[in-house]
Amino acid sequence: MDIKGRLHETVTFTPESYLFKDAAFVLLHEGLGCVELWKNFPQNLADAMGMDVVAYSRAGYGKSSPVEVPRELSYMHEEAEEWLPKILKTLDYQRIILVGHSDGGSIALIHAGSCADERVSGVVTLAAHVFNEPVCVASIEKAKIAFQKGDLRPALEKYHGDNVDVAFWGWNQAWLNPGFLNWNIEEYLPKIRIPLLVVQGDADEYGTEQQVDAIVSKTGGAAEKLMIKECRHSIHRDAPADLIGAIAGFIAKYQLV
Repeated sequence: MDIKGRLHETVTFTPESYLFKDAAFVLLHEGLGCVELWKNFPQNLADAMGMDVVAYSRAGYGKSSPVEVPRELSYMHEEAEEWLPKILKTLDYQRIILVGHSDGGSIALIHAGSCADERVSGVVTLAAHVFNEPVCVASIEKAKIAFQKGDLRPALEKYHGDNVDVAFWGWNQAWLNPGFLNWNIEEYLPKIRIPLLVVQGDADEYGTEQQVDAIVSKTGGAAEKLMIKECRHSIHRDAPADLIGAIAGFIAKYQLV
């Protein structure tokens, strides 16, 4: 997908059989993610729900165009308010549910609370942040060491290729910048009117349950809270069946498609 000269790697996962042809999930990956790092979750979600799942890699990730680093500290706002609307406009669906993991969840919330596409009927957040926390900074510091001295760089290079340094340092340098300590997007929550499913693992190494409680208590619409036991930051990998079951119930309860 070429948008204003930026190539965005995009894959549409189609179900074995359709229940809803005019609706789709759009997946927004984490700060080190891309299309391929969703693994088999998109296809499993498509098959379970009987609808398309669209996954794309933001610029600087996967097979998408590179970007300059360091990133602006407002990089998630830029994705939510400038690039996500353009991407959604290329999709021919009447109903869209955003599913965002970590950074992707924060981007989905900013979008829903600012310039939401009118076809977006609901949002599912997976380990999203609405403010910075010491536990997040500590884990990102550990990731920096693993990238520089451990096996994280070659592991990520398999998925990001030439974008591996852009993907890692764009994320890592932003979150570890002293100016990012006070990063907060709670102001967007009261402006959200569509239903939210807010999911987090109780063993998340990048955030606490306070993130979930802030989102659920401050959103302007309905919100469902789900804490999954013995689950870490990558919920779609640690607890895929629980997650897909919760999404199915959320879609049915609020008649989102």
